[in-house]
Amino acid sequence: MIRSVARQWPITFVLTGISVSMMFVALDRFRVGAVLLAASVLLALLMRVVLTDPQAGLLAVRSRGVDVAVMGVLALALSVLSLWVPPPA
Repeated sequence: MIRSVARQWPITFVLTGISVSMMFVALDRFRVGAVLLAASVLLALLMRVVLTDPQAGLLAVRSRGVDVAVMGVLALALSVLSLWVPPPA
């Protein structure tokens, strides 16, 4: 049981980053949370590129090319939108 959970360390890192980003959003720090969310998706993308399919674990949903393309578009869109939204006045 412990070994099977330990093998899923890539998705654990990504979900931890997403959780931290949502905490920032909940604390009314939208821009910081949105940038951290984009960074978490970028981290998932980088791990999907570097790790083999068995090492990637639950990050490997489709073929590597499709996963990288989808996460790349999502990371770019989140980065642009998080920096585009004007700060509260």
